[in-house]
Amino acid sequence: MHVAIIGAGIAGLATAARLAAAGHGVTVLEKDATPGGKLREAVVAGRAMDVGPTVFTMPDVFEDIFAAAGERMADHLAIRRSETIARHVFADGSRLDLFADQKRSERAVEAFAGRRAAAEYREFCLRAKGVHDTLAPIFMRAERPAGPLALVARAGPRGFGGMLRIGAQTTLWRSLAAQFSDPRLRQLFGRYATYSGSSPFLAPATLMLIAHVEQAGVWLIDGGMHRLAEALAGLATRHGALFRYGAAVESVETRHGRVAGVRLACGEWIAADVVVANCDVGALAVGRLGPEAAAAAGPPLPAAERSLSALTAAVVAPAGDFPLLRHNVFFSDNYEAEFTQILRNRTLPSDPTVYVCAADRNERGERPETGPERLFLIINAPADGDTRTFDQREVETCLTAAFSRMEASGFRVDRASASMHLSTPSDFARRFPGTGGALYGRASHGSMASFRRPGARTSLPGLYLCGGSVHPGAGLPMAALSGKLASDAIQADLASTSRSRPAAMPGGMSTRSPATAPSG
Repeated sequence: MHVAIIGAGIAGLATAARLAAAGHGVTVLEKDATPGGKLREAVVAGRAMDVGPTVFTMPDVFEDIFAAAGERMADHLAIRRSETIARHVFADGSRLDLFADQKRSERAVEAFAGRRAAAEYREFCLRAKGVHDTLAPIFMRAERPAGPLALVARAGPRGFGGMLRIGAQTTLWRSLAAQFSDPRLRQLFGRYATYSGSSPFLAPATLMLIAHVEQAGVWLIDGGMHRLAEALAGLATRHGALFRYGAAVESVETRHGRVAGVRLACGEWIAADVVVANCDVGALAVGRLGPEAAAAAGPPLPAAERSLSALTAAVVAPAGDFPLLRHNVFFSDNYEAEFTQILRNRTLPSDPTVYVCAADRNERGERPETGPERLFLIINAPADGDTRTFDQREVETCLTAAFSRMEASGFRVDRASASMHLSTPSDFARRFPGTGGALYGRASHGSMASFRRPGARTSLPGLYLCGGSVHPGAGLPMAALSGKLASDAIQADLASTSRSRPAAMPGGMSTRSPATAPSG
């Protein structure tokens, strides 16, 4: 069997490694010059910087990919667990650090907001763990359920009580308001909704499970996050996968009602028994890969249901002596007003919450060198990059507000001496067609949103999906899990086809190596 994978994002890499290790011919077609998709690097002032995801959690998901190929991730990727999760800085100037050690976090919360807050935090951690432990085996790591009833059926009688407690019918913000008496803690834990590109005022309380994922550990990757993409690409290559960079796919081609291959933008035809689309489902839905793929993807996602986009700034600049950690969050004064501007008014926020990854700092905030440092800033933004241009004046106004927000908390960046690489929702819309710049697919707004993400299989035989816009959702671990679900579905369907066609060749389908797959 020959598989063509469109896109070398994390999900595509995970799918490629698993299928190649299982003995299938795999060709990965990537329009860019390097693997990783949204896990990207940029060079600013001569220095490489991560300009995509910066937080690495759930390493077991990635260790499993290497193990499935008979290898150890530790032999190819150096990671170490961080003592700290993040430093949180509030509009009133107060600061709270959270740690990998929950007891240490409890002591920090007590010093920050009192004994009652520490007890509330301890109870919240138990609730977040309960939600995670309930949903991980039956949702996050399992094939997409048809709906809530199917999910309840998976939980079974023993899991029914847990299903009642996960909070799917209330918003994360309402749940946090009932949980925490200190409004700053509501704001801190409400931010976890943005990990899936959603608003805490609209997302279900089930997203509190992200707090448990981080509490279970945040890791640092030596050399930067992009080393993860390189390690996965290397794994797939060692097991026979062929990577073709600068190879943009124009369409998925069919013969006799099923996938037959892909055609590249240069006109080249590549035959394939199976095609895996590791791109945003929105690109398929608007016809970027041809009418057959569009029909299989379903209708385009309405703009109002898209996840958040972002305004990002990769900065190399002299910075003040504020005690940054690797991960830092500077919160706005009014969280609800911020999301009203983004989602209702469709504008960049006038007082944004700013995430800052200080790439030259370790988890304790130590810097081995002096001089300008690498800072990556992320600001939430509306996903309207396909319908309007975020012009220089609007972007500059938001950036000025972001730097002012940090400076009000004591952290000053010398902008006059800074080198900066910006990405706006318009830039993301061009880079990821069909999304408007949405970085996480469908927003997790309402109790049914997660069930509306497509699964690995499509209505077009031979076409499969993986990536952050499909089940189980956005983020590096979830994307990697979608790759596992896609490879599992492909191999299960292949086995089923083999059993139903006893006269076929062994394996049920002809097998071509990537090097000999017909092309023209």
